[in-house]
Amino acid sequence: MKGNILYLAFICFTLSLFVSSCKKQIDKSYQSQTAQATAVNYNSEHGHLKQTKEYSSEVALKWMNMQLRVIRSTAGMPPATNSRLFGYSGVALYESVVPGMPAYRSLSGQLTSLSALPSTVPGFGYNWAVSANSALAFITKQFFPTTSTDNKASMDSLENALNNSYKTGVDPEMFDRSVAFGKAVAQSIFDWSTTDGSATVWPTYVLPTGPGIWVPTFPNFPAPSTPYWGRNRLFVTGSLDNSQPDLPPPYSTDPGSAYYKNMKEVYDISQNLTPEQEAIGLYYRDNPGYVSGGHYLSILYQLLQKEQPSLDFTAVAFAQSGIAIADALIGCFQMKYKDVNGGPVTTTERPITFIRGVMGFTTWNAKFNTPPHPDFPSGHSATAGAAEVMFTHLFGENYSFTNHTYDYLNMPPQLYSSFSDMASQIGISRVYAGIHTRYACDAGRAEGRKIAQNILSIVKFLKE
Repeated sequence: MKGNILYLAFICFTLSLFVSSCKKQIDKSYQSQTAQATAVNYNSEHGHLKQTKEYSSEVALKWMNMQLRVIRSTAGMPPATNSRLFGYSGVALYESVVPGMPAYRSLSGQLTSLSALPSTVPGFGYNWAVSANSALAFITKQFFPTTSTDNKASMDSLENALNNSYKTGVDPEMFDRSVAFGKAVAQSIFDWSTTDGSATVWPTYVLPTGPGIWVPTFPNFPAPSTPYWGRNRLFVTGSLDNSQPDLPPPYSTDPGSAYYKNMKEVYDISQNLTPEQEAIGLYYRDNPGYVSGGHYLSILYQLLQKEQPSLDFTAVAFAQSGIAIADALIGCFQMKYKDVNGGPVTTTERPITFIRGVMGFTTWNAKFNTPPHPDFPSGHSATAGAAEVMFTHLFGENYSFTNHTYDYLNMPPQLYSSFSDMASQIGISRVYAGIHTRYACDAGRAEGRKIAQNILSIVKFLKE
């Protein structure tokens, strides 16, 4: 009798496990069906067969590399234009693929004066790699109208090669629809870019005069570069709020003054540079090379090459970084030429002027020709601060990486333990090179950081 009871208990227990197992399988099946139904409903409404996250970043990385190649070989581009290219290219890529990112929103209505953009056709599918290729090809060609015939041919070749690889297995109508959408988005972004003020013909800039005011520097004494860049339209309204650094110490020839000490530090460092410090100083010369935003585009390209994320992450990273770099340089130039941008004169002299003219070291030179604009604040430091915040936001704290930007010039790569380490080294590199005071570098970095932080708080990529 006892054996029969135990047997019945065993049978009941087994049956309960079977029922429970069946229920779990049913639950899983139901969840899968629900997920599929949700996807079908989304696709039915928006016309997407695959989301952006299902594509690799190949298309974006190849176009980033193409832009870097063209920047490097196109003469006559003012340094600030690279940051502008970075910003508009990032927005064009993002908007060409964001309809395939259901958790994300368009930047239309969020970026300054960016109105409604072309939309996808409900009920029809899109290939987001094709759309991205079309957008990046169009915007890149528009930003380099004067580049060489060889570069133009290379851009056409890349666009065609990628399209040929994407045509396999893609419905021809979907392919054409995706090409048209990407181009339409890029056309809208480019049209928007033409109204940002960068092409405005301003009056010839008249240099202010007075003690400590910037003057053209030895040896070529070039005219001031892009004095009205600070009047360009910001990508993000409010990005400069509370970002302007305190003005530098007042001009003084007194050896005990803060101003004199800032200049003397540049001289003292130049007399005791180690080979490593000299290499750091030369690394961010960026000429020949990528100048301004181009170097940060190169770094972002390397980070994405290392991580190989999906296309959605790359689109967000390109847009956020480009917008921050572009606005940081606008903010920086507002301070460099504050007399033409409203406010007191801040066109401060470069170290070479003070060291030669006041300190009396008449043959002293920086490690390379001083860039043709005022010392305060440092532009490279401002963009470094913006990149520091955005790259940390995207890739995390204490992210170590090696910068190989100038391997092609046989310059030793630079190793960083974090993006903070990167920005710190970029700032001090300008002091090592003898072209900036430490105060200008610290102020520029702080300004760039605040601008990027403002952008992260103002612009919403994710839907709430």
